[in-house]
Amino acid sequence: MIDLSQPRDLVAYAIMALGLVFDLLGCIGLVRLPDVYNRLQAGTKSVTLGTFLLLFGVVVKFGFGAMGWKALLCVFFIAMTSPTAAHAIARAAHRSGVPLAPGSVVDRYREDGEGLMP
Repeated sequence: MIDLSQPRDLVAYAIMALGLVFDLLGCIGLVRLPDVYNRLQAGTKSVTLGTFLLLFGVVVKFGFGAMGWKALLCVFFIAMTSPTAAHAIARAAHRSGVPLAPGSVVDRYREDGEGLMP
């Protein structure tokens, strides 16, 4: 049962709720956006921020005990792996010829000469 009598708990649950909203928006973006590059952006930015907020809510709720330090360690690993994985997936998709959405107007990666495999 959720106890909102403590201000610390109220702040923690508000941060976690905001994280859930960002996660939900990221999931909607994964379904609704037109191509792999836009979907990667939605998945990387909003879901990463949502997960950060959820984990920071855990730190606020439980303090710097064992659970809080584990949550901060998870934040560190997500911060290192999520952008790196998204970059690798986007680069591989572009190099293998996955087309951009029809509404895309600029492909800077191709303009720089790094677009396709030799």
